[in-house]
Amino acid sequence: MTHQQREVYPVDVAGVKRDLPLFEVAPGVRIAVLNILGDTELVQAAAKALASKLHAANTDVMVTAEAKSIPLAYALAVEMDCPWVILRKSYKPYMGEALQAETLSITTGKPQVLYLDEKDGLLLKGKRVALVDDVISTGSTLQSMHDIVTQANGSVVAKAAIFTEGDLSQWEDVISLGHLPVFTDE
Repeated sequence: MTHQQREVYPVDVAGVKRDLPLFEVAPGVRIAVLNILGDTELVQAAAKALASKLHAANTDVMVTAEAKSIPLAYALAVEMDCPWVILRKSYKPYMGEALQAETLSITTGKPQVLYLDEKDGLLLKGKRVALVDDVISTGSTLQSMHDIVTQANGSVVAKAAIFTEGDLSQWEDVISLGHLPVFTDE
């Protein structure tokens, strides 16, 4: 199947329309893939809309996991005038005594470890933290981010994403701009 023939799912993110391609992530299970890397228009619109919803949380710091949600966390931190931290997927010696937590992403299908650089731990200690992701699907990455913030003695006061995915009832506490269905062959 060529890209031109791939089925898409149309979305509207704060007035910006996109057709998200559907990809199979397990036999008979497809998801609409949002890839915000390089999409400045969508990132800026999403950041502005999420910032207005996050304002009441009185957030001190934004935290995201590497990699696709990095532009969103940056744009959101600019909108909210606060620092932001990236939890890395690989450890580098310059990270010092890094905190870590394991996650299982639906898009990779494999366990991964998230690391908080020693210097960034200081940004989280005693702070009100918003966890930011592009799409929250299984909640594994969100839980790992939460675990690391807790280890760093920060307090998670908000969870935000452009979209939630899957069972909507499990994401009632997530600030989002929309919800994506999971497509099954049933």
